[in-house]
Amino acid sequence: MTRRVVLLFLAAFLLTGTAGQAQAAGYRYWSFWDRDGGTWVYATQGPSLVRPSDGDVQGFRFSVSEDSDDAARPRGTADFASVCAKTPAERGSKRVALVLDFGTAPDAPSGETPPAPRTACARVSPDATTADALAAVAGPLRYDTNALLCAIAGYPKSGCGEQVSRKNTAAPRQQDTSDDGGGPSVGLVAGIAVIAALAGTATWQARRRRNATR
Repeated sequence: MTRRVVLLFLAAFLLTGTAGQAQAAGYRYWSFWDRDGGTWVYATQGPSLVRPSDGDVQGFRFSVSEDSDDAARPRGTADFASVCAKTPAERGSKRVALVLDFGTAPDAPSGETPPAPRTACARVSPDATTADALAAVAGPLRYDTNALLCAIAGYPKSGCGEQVSRKNTAAPRQQDTSDDGGGPSVGLVAGIAVIAALAGTATWQARRRRNATR
């Protein structure tokens, strides 16, 4: 009887651990990035607060992620020279290169298909924000009541920063498997070892009691 209880506990432990990993929560939203040389850096302010300079490259990526460390970067290697090659400089204005990555099918809301990634060169006034530049070349934009950017060029049609399960959406963040070969986590292995030891102890005690009563 004791052994059966321990084994049931082991099964529950394994199921709970697996479900926790499969149902990790994320958020579906547009992330905002600055291009620093050849590297994308997660923006620390929203597009309505940032005032880019002439020649800046900024990007937006739609995806499901847990936080800024987990967010997917805009794809491609477009730089200012290539994006704004056909937009000459003009006095009294500035040019901002925008990289718009609408994400992948697994990240898309149900029933929607992400448009192909594209770039645009916005010529705006010197004091314009990134939001102004975005509105000039990638409308319609959609915001929620808290000024969170919900849609670029009308995508997606609905939803805004909603929490979703990552089980059937974006691939989870890659883990460092240098010392575990990509297998179960150390915590899970340790838990199994402890429960296995308990099961062995329970079995030994049960046999000892049976021998004592003979």
